[in-house]
Amino acid sequence: MIIDAPAEFWDWVERLEREASGGNDKAVEKLDLVQALLEELEELEEAPSKGNETATLKWVRQSKRYLVWRVSHPYRVGVAIRLICWFPPTDANTVVVALFAGDKARIGDVFYNGVGDRSDPLIDQWKREVRRSNRHE
Repeated sequence: MIIDAPAEFWDWVERLEREASGGNDKAVEKLDLVQALLEELEELEEAPSKGNETATLKWVRQSKRYLVWRVSHPYRVGVAIRLICWFPPTDANTVVVALFAGDKARIGDVFYNGVGDRSDPLIDQWKREVRRSNRHE
């Protein structure tokens, strides 16, 4: 899969990189986990389906208009990185959109309560950006 994401996601990754390079051990751990989760997405050969969930990749039941997924890692004390992703149905074999990410360790399952409200507008924005960039090519 090819990973595409809104700028906010890459900004978040860059902030983690700066903190990690500045010696922040927690940021190093989070960045390592983010990179591992992105590799997990890249290795997918096709978009997941509700019946084919894994421990790492699960359908987010709180999603609304779009079918979104969360990618996570095994339990670690004090760190719970989650990437929320959408697989565009028109290009599901080649593109994964990592919508937003976060460390749910501090807020627990409340993290998922806003997934639909947060992901739907981001997917719509990504679609507009793609249409706009296709017009300029």
